[in-house]
Amino acid sequence: MSGEDAPAQQQNAEEQKQPQQQETKTPAESPKTESKPDPPPTSASTEAAAATAADADTPAPAAEKAPEEDTFSYRALVLTGYGGYDKVKLQVKKGKPALKSGEVMVRVKMCGLNFADLMARQGLYDRLPSPPVSPGMECSGIIEAVGEDVTDRKVGDKVLVLNRSGLWQEVVVVATTHTFLMPEGMSFEEAAALPVNYITAYMMLFDFGHLRPNQSILVHMAAGGVGIAATQLCKTVNDVTVFGTASASKHEVISQGGVTHPIDYRTRDYVEEIRKISPKGLDIVLDPLGGSDTHKGYNLLKPMGKLISYGAANMLAGQKKNLFAVAKTWYQQFSVHTLSLIQGNRSVCGFHLGYLDSESELIAQAMAVIMDLYKQGKIKPRIDSTYHLEQVGDAMRRMQERHNIGKIILTTEPMKEEEKKEEAKKDEEKKKDDKKKDDKKKEDKKKDEAKKEEKKEEKKKEETKKDDKKPEEKKEEAKKEEN
Repeated sequence: MSGEDAPAQQQNAEEQKQPQQQETKTPAESPKTESKPDPPPTSASTEAAAATAADADTPAPAAEKAPEEDTFSYRALVLTGYGGYDKVKLQVKKGKPALKSGEVMVRVKMCGLNFADLMARQGLYDRLPSPPVSPGMECSGIIEAVGEDVTDRKVGDKVLVLNRSGLWQEVVVVATTHTFLMPEGMSFEEAAALPVNYITAYMMLFDFGHLRPNQSILVHMAAGGVGIAATQLCKTVNDVTVFGTASASKHEVISQGGVTHPIDYRTRDYVEEIRKISPKGLDIVLDPLGGSDTHKGYNLLKPMGKLISYGAANMLAGQKKNLFAVAKTWYQQFSVHTLSLIQGNRSVCGFHLGYLDSESELIAQAMAVIMDLYKQGKIKPRIDSTYHLEQVGDAMRRMQERHNIGKIILTTEPMKEEEKKEEAKKDEEKKKDDKKKDDKKKEDKKKDEAKKEEKKEEKKKEETKKDDKKPEEKKEEAKKEEN
């Protein structure tokens, strides 16, 4: 399977070698092969006889052959443990992956970055196997080999790939049912940006939401991958009003993309803004946030409205729980209000593409429609930025800090030496800037503490003055009483 990882011992060794590999960009070493023990000393005649026997019994190519499987290597991003950005490391895997019946080997060109990958890095996404493991749910590339019984794919086909995990690698092996032929004119970047976001948006809007003309919808994180996909798909239906939340700097882009009413969630209450424009509420709410925003979204629904929960982005900034714990809490909260749910004539749905990986027919049907819409020019993934595998930490940081407008892509093309040097300079400058900021914080803290001490001293002096005045005041009072 494409998510298979190098043995732990190999990975530890590779982690130690990693800085040198990135610096020098040298080819990976061939795996060590087992060597047989040296034979005991023998006489010349015995040696000649042994040599003759060896020539007769042992095939010569066995000693000389260097199989491709032994020299084959490829780079892969590996989640080595849960935590910060540095837990995802670039390693080298050795040995050609074996092909089973019905599988294909793909030389990966581009990979997609998704919010689930951020959650997986922090141990919040239970669909990813335990570390060490290669993340990545989508990629695009060219088929290099096909297994037995594969009749609908051939070497050289350009494909996009959807899998539960394991696609952040230069080479992946997947079932042919997890691959989809790229339409003419589609770039590898677009292909890697399409599967997760557009299948998610399509199934929520049309399978769960039954989106129809003249309806209204709230799209949270409207400048993200799913947000832009949902907005584009809404435009395929007549007269759909789209409310989209995003920071003010992204409003121009999402408005051009089809958002009717952009709302800056940082400075405005989106519930109040929606109520002003649509007092009756909304037909559909797409909720990737969870927590209190789920309740707000539910209360915004019209009768017969639908809230579709498909993420828990608020968890990244809040308490760490796995998705099962979140789902349980969510269910308990709504179960308490079953009667109001019934009387409100509203529905609440949950969607998670990661749990549909066994429903290949369902996914294929959605993908067929999406591909057709792409060919018609009705949808087109927006690429925010492209990073090398070596820059995966920067890519994840950009998404987690919500700076992206559209899809963030990882390219398997190795960084050039000049780019590496430039990157090293940037890292050095960043470290210096961070140090300056830390030093300034320390200085500011010292100044604040000094000011507090000054205020304390002033307060003490004032209190001392008051105490000194009291005897004099008492004398004055005594004089007044005598008079």
